[in-house]
Amino acid sequence: MSWAIWITGLPGSGKTALAQGVAAALAEGGVPVKVLELDEIRKVVTPDPTYSDAEREIVYRALAYMATLVTEAGVPVLIDATAPRRAWRELARRLIPAFAEVQLVCPIEVCREREQSRQAGHAPPAIYARGGQPGATVPGVDVLYEASLAPELTLHTDTCDLRTAVQEVVALAARLR
Repeated sequence: MSWAIWITGLPGSGKTALAQGVAAALAEGGVPVKVLELDEIRKVVTPDPTYSDAEREIVYRALAYMATLVTEAGVPVLIDATAPRRAWRELARRLIPAFAEVQLVCPIEVCREREQSRQAGHAPPAIYARGGQPGATVPGVDVLYEASLAPELTLHTDTCDLRTAVQEVVALAARLR
């Protein structure tokens, strides 16, 4: 059994940059880690996503289960996913004995700016542009984002540089081993 760290926060708060930075730092230290990026997984599980409550329930439960399987196989996991409902992150906490949550805090205005300038990748483009429109389900805009009640680590990514944030998460991972 290994450990899992769920990096959560609003879209554009820096989850993917942090997960990739931590994975690289851990690999340099001889600790292989698997990053489970929900945007990547969603393309397989729900190739034409609706982002409905029912679909999110399935996708996030599947993500928690995938993380459990990977940790049971002895591979450390970084989970890169917004998970606007706290219950999904708590499910992973119940399933994975060595679990920690990293809460990224960032003003929505900064998240919007970052999202507009982010490189093309797995994340859907123009997330915030859809916010406020009929039927939209953007976390923090149309859908309540439930912040963690007691995260093992909170990082204010509008003021904390990426290098420092990576070091903080690497230190957290060392405590989980």
